[in-house]
Amino acid sequence: MARYIFKRVLLAIVSIIIVSAVSFFAMNLIPGGPFNKEKAGSPAIQKVLEERYNLDKPVGQQYLIYMNKLVHGDWGVSLKNGRDIWTDIWSKFQVSAKLGGTAAIVAIILGIVLGSIAGLTRNRWPDRLIVFFTTLGTAIPSFVLASLLLLVFCLKLAWFPVWSSSSHNYVLPVIALAIYPMAYITRLTKTSMLDALNQDYIRTAKAKGVAQYKIIFKHALRNALIPVVTYVGPMVAYILTGSMVVENIFTIGGLGSSFVTSITNRDYPTIMATTIFLAILMVVANLLTDIAYKLIDPRITLD
Repeated sequence: MARYIFKRVLLAIVSIIIVSAVSFFAMNLIPGGPFNKEKAGSPAIQKVLEERYNLDKPVGQQYLIYMNKLVHGDWGVSLKNGRDIWTDIWSKFQVSAKLGGTAAIVAIILGIVLGSIAGLTRNRWPDRLIVFFTTLGTAIPSFVLASLLLLVFCLKLAWFPVWSSSSHNYVLPVIALAIYPMAYITRLTKTSMLDALNQDYIRTAKAKGVAQYKIIFKHALRNALIPVVTYVGPMVAYILTGSMVVENIFTIGGLGSSFVTSITNRDYPTIMATTIFLAILMVVANLLTDIAYKLIDPRITLD
């Protein structure tokens, strides 16, 4: 187990380096620069700014300088406001984590419950009703659903403010973010549950007179969760970091909206820092997913 984790950590480091290199060089291939749109940007001032932030050096050298600072814990400062990038990322990530974490929990719990109900009531009205709504949930993009929720519940019915600092206003963004993963988890759980219920060990347990709730929760559901866990790891990382559209619609100042702003402003250090931070979250989520396999099913070996 320790050897496997060590190998995965090394692979994660390599993956992050590749992501950072591709992002850095692709970003610098775009014509223009972060100081080209400054109103007082005379050539002399732009030259001084480029020298200050090493933008006058070759791209390869810029990348090595940036990665050297990053290894020593220096995430840099924003080219637009001069603020420390790590402080800014961490403060905004807490907003995204609160929103995305709540959406992930709602999606996982409701998805597993609804999927189990659909699997246990196959071809009956609860199953058909759940299948209808999950199909609808997977067909509607989150940004479309977010716009509809904003229009109906904020503008028409006025049940929620368009935006406020109170936590109850997270209800609509959470719904918009949770619907698609909840529907997908429901379908995964149902399929896995049906497959588990048809296994020999379930029939053996029934023949031995094992209680129905033990068969469902201890045997069938536990094994049915393995494909769900495969999806949940990357899903959590995606929800935590990929909610930029929903954050913009509901004017939530999270990491996603900050990332979009940094791209618009050509704020190179902020773009790089956010990209690397998101990559770290993704590889950590995948590692935790693999470890969770072992906890759910001890028969799984990790090499």
